[in-house]
Amino acid sequence: MSRSDERPPPPDALAGVFQVWSVERVEDTVRYVGDPLVPPDAVVDELRTAFGQRGYDLRLERQSTDDTGVGDGRRVPTTGGSAYVLVAEPETTSTGSIPWLNVGLLLATIVSTLYVGATQWYYIPVAEAPLRLFEAWPFVVAMLGVLGIHELGHYVAARYHGVDVTLPYFIPFPSLLGTMGAVINIRGRIPSRRALFDIGVAGPLAGLVATTVVTVIGLTLEPITIPQAVLESDAGYTIDFHDPLLLQGLDALVTAAGLRATVGPGESLHPIVFAGWAGMFFTFLNLLPVGQLDGGHIVRAIVGQRQETVAAAVPGGLFALAGFLYLTRDPPPIGFGVWTLWVFWGLLSLGFAYAGPARPTVDESLDRRRTVLGVLTFILGLACFTPVPFEIAAAA
Repeated sequence: MSRSDERPPPPDALAGVFQVWSVERVEDTVRYVGDPLVPPDAVVDELRTAFGQRGYDLRLERQSTDDTGVGDGRRVPTTGGSAYVLVAEPETTSTGSIPWLNVGLLLATIVSTLYVGATQWYYIPVAEAPLRLFEAWPFVVAMLGVLGIHELGHYVAARYHGVDVTLPYFIPFPSLLGTMGAVINIRGRIPSRRALFDIGVAGPLAGLVATTVVTVIGLTLEPITIPQAVLESDAGYTIDFHDPLLLQGLDALVTAAGLRATVGPGESLHPIVFAGWAGMFFTFLNLLPVGQLDGGHIVRAIVGQRQETVAAAVPGGLFALAGFLYLTRDPPPIGFGVWTLWVFWGLLSLGFAYAGPARPTVDESLDRRRTVLGVLTFILGLACFTPVPFEIAAAA
């Protein structure tokens, strides 16, 4: 029969990894109560293959000994009044159905990003030549590629640790970027701090690789000519984007290599450079150490429950930055200053902090190698930060 008869492994098969004191069955779920013989956060990694071959997902829980259901005099492991329980549940079998919501949102986001890219970044008169909309495809590939690779980094890390997770949901938004980003939904319990860290850090690091590639390519491409009608328009204001340190550094490297495209009067950098800029901006925001943002996951994995103290300071820092910019910068011509961006994110981070961080099942300390990687990730995040990412100025 296939998949080892679809039965969970007997207790003896766990020898050397998990010492079983009792086995309980609740319908199709099998619970092994016992003691880990290896570091708790390594138990699932060691046994995942054996259970997977028999059609079971696996997670490790730590519960009060009063909740393990063992009270008939059998020996039960206790650690401070708690016991480890290895929970094996039948895998959720895929029916092969198409995730229509994911597909629909992706198609809608492609359309909105095409439209925004064509009209705002390629200066294409779409109303006069609708088919020219598709000339903006490089912007779409760059923008959705950066966002998609970021989310797929989370997805791959979650699947590696046996955490149930959805495919990315893209969010269409027909203005400025064409999208408000993408998200995945973690539906399963996160087994350990190590898993929480890996899931949290994989997105920003994967996204930064994609962002770097997109930015470097964009800096080498021929600039876009701005139509004379746009140059002579009487809109009354312009939006100037300011580059974070990472983009400035990439620009310097490309220039030193002699590959930098020359931008003359009446021209602008290729639009996919802005997709790289957006990737850096999204990376910084995702690394705010609050709630269940990527930064919240990473800090929670590194410092444990002290993450809530760190998170409590974030809204105050953002509000302080907003106040400083409000008091020190000239009012924009349309009354919308960059300080409002940080007020908005201050309010969001306040909600994220109130909701709290993710809580791994096994709350063991993180290893030093991952801790160092987490610190380096936050340093890269700071390189994506600029206090004034954009500025609204009066047209010349």
